Amino acid sequence: MKRMLLSTVAGLATLLSVASVQAQVEIQFWHAMGGNLGEAVNALVEPFNKEQNAYKVTPVFKGSYTETLTAAIAAFRAKQNPHIVQVFEVGTATMMAAKGAVYPVHQLMADTKEPFDPKSFIGPVYGYYSTTDGKLLSMPFNSSTPVFYRNKEMMKKAGLDPEKAPATWPEVAEMAKKIVASGAKCGFTSQWQTWALIENFGAWHNLPFATKANGFGGIDIELRINSPAHVKHIEQLSAWTKDKTMVYGGREGRSTAMFNAGECGFHIASSATASAIDKALGQGVAGISMMPHWPDVAAKPQNSIIGGATLWVLQGKPAAEYVGVAKFFTYLSRPDVQAKWHQETGYVPITSAAADITEKAGFYKSNPGRDIAVKQLQLNAPTENSKGLRIGNFVQIRDVVDEELEAVWAGQKTAKVALDDAVKRGNELLKRFEAANR
Repeated sequence: MKRMLLSTVAGLATLLSVASVQAQVEIQFWHAMGGNLGEAVNALVEPFNKEQNAYKVTPVFKGSYTETLTAAIAAFRAKQNPHIVQVFEVGTATMMAAKGAVYPVHQLMADTKEPFDPKSFIGPVYGYYSTTDGKLLSMPFNSSTPVFYRNKEMMKKAGLDPEKAPATWPEVAEMAKKIVASGAKCGFTSQWQTWALIENFGAWHNLPFATKANGFGGIDIELRINSPAHVKHIEQLSAWTKDKTMVYGGREGRSTAMFNAGECGFHIASSATASAIDKALGQGVAGISMMPHWPDVAAKPQNSIIGGATLWVLQGKPAAEYVGVAKFFTYLSRPDVQAKWHQETGYVPITSAAADITEKAGFYKSNPGRDIAVKQLQLNAPTENSKGLRIGNFVQIRDVVDEELEAVWAGQKTAKVALDDAVKRGNELLKRFEAANR
C-alpha cells in the first residue's frame, strides 16, 4: 500500500510538472547579438526563466541589426512575428512610422499594470527613445557610445606616456605619427565611421546633423553634414591616411580586429567593445578616455550620443502573453541585472541605480575607464544638436555616407564633394520617407 501511495504521489508530481511546462507561455525575443554578446544575452535571459515558471523567454539570433529588422518586418507582414525584436538606434524613426505594428512600452506597462518608472533611466537613453511629450516607445537595452581606446604598450614603445591620452585631434595626429614611426602598421583607426566620425562628431562639437533638431521636430528635414567644420574634419582625416596616421579598417566594427591584433595604437570604438578588447590585448593594456575634439570648432566638447539598440514590442499576440513581456522588461530594468550586463559587456548602465551599484562594488577602480561612456553622455545638458538623431531611412543614409567616405579614403573624391554628394543623396531618401509617412 505504501509503495502504491508513493508511486501515485510521484505520478501526480510528474503530471503536474508536465502540465506546468505545457502551460508555460513562450515569449519570442529576436536579437542581433552573435558571439560573446549572444552568450551574454542567453546568460541574461536564463535567470528570468528560472525565477518563475509562467513564462519562458526564448532568445533567437537573427543576424546583423539590419537583418534582424528586415526579418521582423517580413514576419509581421506574415503574422508570424516575435513578441520582442531588438532594433538599433538608426531604426527608431522607421519603427515609429510602422503604424499598427508597434506596442509602445509606456502603453504595455500601463495595460499590464506592471510597476514602471521611466525616469529611472539615464537622460540620454530615455530621451532618445521617447516621444516629444516624454512617453517611452521601446525598452532601453544595450546602449553604447563611442570612446577612445589607446594601446599603452604601443605608446611606451613610441616613447609616449601611456597614461596621457590625447584630448584633441592635433594631439591624436602627433602621437599616432610617433607610433607609426616606431614600427606600427597604423596610428589610428575607427569603428562605425558614420556613427563615430560624422554623427558623434557633430554632437561632440554641438553641430547639427539635420534640420529640425536632428529630426526630433518633424520628418520634413534636410541633412547638414557638409558644413565647413565637417568638411575640414574629413579633409584632415583623409590627409592622415597618406602616411598611415589613420587607416580605414572597414565598415561597422571590422577595424577592431586591427586594434586587437596590436596593429593600431589608437581606436575610436563602441564602449561595448571594452570586454572584447581586454580579452584580446590582456587586462590593463588598453586605456579608455573621452573622444578627441577640435579646439578651433568647439572650445570644449558638448556630449556624445548613444548607439546600440532597444527592445520593441510588436502587436498581434494574445493579451495574456504581453503580461509576460512586461514582466520580462521589469526584470531587465532591475539595478542588479543592469549592473551585471554593464560590467560583463561594456554597454552603458541604462539606470543610475545600476551605475551606483557598479561604482560601489569597486568595478571602476579595477577597470579604469569603464565609466567614461556615461560621463561622455552626461558631460553637458543635451542641446538640439546633441540629444540624438531621429532620421527616416537612416539605415540607407548610413550606407550612403559610408560609400562617400570610402571614396574620400580611396582618393576618388575630395571631402567637400563627397559630403555634398552625401547630403544630396541623403536628402532624396529623406523626401521619400516623408512622402511615405505623411
